[in-house]
Amino acid sequence: MSDKYREDLMAALDVVPSGSSIAVGGFGSSGRPDALLNALCDLDKRDLHIIVNNVGDDFTGIGRLVVEGRVRRFTGSFPILQSFYDDYFAGRIELELIPQGTLAERMRAGGAGIAAFFTPSAARTMLSDGTFPLTYAEGQPADHLPAKEARDFGGRAHVLEHGITADFGLVKAYQGDRLGNLRFRLSARNFNPLAAMSGRTTFAEVEQLVEVDAIGPDDIHLPGVFVKHVVMTAAPVPAGPEYTASLRGAA
Repeated sequence: MSDKYREDLMAALDVVPSGSSIAVGGFGSSGRPDALLNALCDLDKRDLHIIVNNVGDDFTGIGRLVVEGRVRRFTGSFPILQSFYDDYFAGRIELELIPQGTLAERMRAGGAGIAAFFTPSAARTMLSDGTFPLTYAEGQPADHLPAKEARDFGGRAHVLEHGITADFGLVKAYQGDRLGNLRFRLSARNFNPLAAMSGRTTFAEVEQLVEVDAIGPDDIHLPGVFVKHVVMTAAPVPAGPEYTASLRGAA
C-alpha cells in the first residue's frame, strides 16, 4: 500500500496538462475543491473541459477558471455565472447542458465501468433531439449537441446517455488518510464521490489528514482505490471586491 499524501500541491498538480478533461466535485460551493482549482490557474492551465454540477456565482474555483478564459467546454447542469453566458454566446465556451440527475449517473457509470444507460430525463427535448446549441458564432448557433438514441420502455420515452470518464478528478473531503480513503460532510458528499470515481487520476483536497484506520470502515464514503493523490490545504479566503474587479479586468 503506497502513501498517497503529497506535501507540495503545486508540484503534484502540475502533471495536469492544458487541454485535459476534469471532473470536479462539489454541490454549489459546498465541498468545492477551490485550492486545487485555483492552483490550476496559478499553473496557467488552459483549454480545459470542466465537468461539474455548477459553475457557481463567485470568482474563486470554477468561476476563476471561467473569468480567466481557461475553460474550453463546460459539461454540467447549472452555469450560473453571468460571465459564463457572455463567453458562451460569444463562442468562447462550449456548453453541454445535462439534467442534474443524469449528470450524477453519467459520472457514476463512468467510474463503475458502465458504458451507457437509458433514462427518461430530457427525452423529447432540445437536449436530446439535436437542436440545443453547443456553441455560438457571431450571435448564431454554430454547432449543436448531437441527437441521442431514443427508445420506449413501458410506454415512456427514454434516451441513451454515456458514462463520463475524465482525464482527472478534483475533489474535496472533510477527512482523508494517506491511502486515499475519504470522508465527506453533508451536501459535499453529493458529487464529490462521483467526480472522484469518474477521473482516471484523482486528486483529493482534505481539511483533515488522519492516520490510516482513523476513519471507521462504515464512515469511508470513498475508498482509496479511486484516489491517486491527497493534499491537505486550508480553506481559501473568499474573494473580496478588489480581487473580483481585478479578475473582471483581466478577462
